[in-house]
Amino acid sequence: MTIPPQIALFQDPDDKDDLFFEREYWNAGHLVAGVDEAGRGCLAGPVVAAAVVLPENVRIEGVTDSKVLSALKRQKLAKQIKATALSWSIGSCNPKEIDQLNILWASMEAMRRAIEALDMGPGFVLIDGNTSIPGLSIPSKPIIKGDSKSHTIAAASILAKTHRDDLMNSYHQTYPTYSWNTNAGYPTAAHYEAIRLHGVTDLHRSSFKLYR
Repeated sequence: MTIPPQIALFQDPDDKDDLFFEREYWNAGHLVAGVDEAGRGCLAGPVVAAAVVLPENVRIEGVTDSKVLSALKRQKLAKQIKATALSWSIGSCNPKEIDQLNILWASMEAMRRAIEALDMGPGFVLIDGNTSIPGLSIPSKPIIKGDSKSHTIAAASILAKTHRDDLMNSYHQTYPTYSWNTNAGYPTAAHYEAIRLHGVTDLHRSSFKLYR
């Protein structure tokens, strides 16, 4: 396999081993998927999850927890992840589903949908967080702060974040008052003020505290 310049095989045991969890299951003969979500703490918009299956022992330079990356860096890495992955997919739950399920279980459902949408079924799933996904038929392992410990989960975090940011940018065109192109639906002071002045939209989560 020819490795593109931005990809490197993990060889140095002195490096931070963000393929440790993957390697355990690769060695058992499994394809490994990582899954993470974005938008859990927002007042508006869906919760979005991404699932990624990367080739064995491949690391994409720069991939880490999406929260510590700039928007431009995330977009560049998202393209590299999609080009490198054996399979990747997106799942989501809309605001009405979030209100019905609550945000924890809507996040779990979005992740389950993302995993089920993969066109190359993994033998094992690494999940960001401390909760197993209900209804998932594939063996899995939750990892607290997995987006900073697992390369595959970090890749999923980047795809989930960039996909959701793109959605919120598109929703901003319809609802420019709420500045979702900059706050992505999160509870900023300006977002709360826009709700106070203009009320809520059909994309707001009615089960959340929308006024303060």
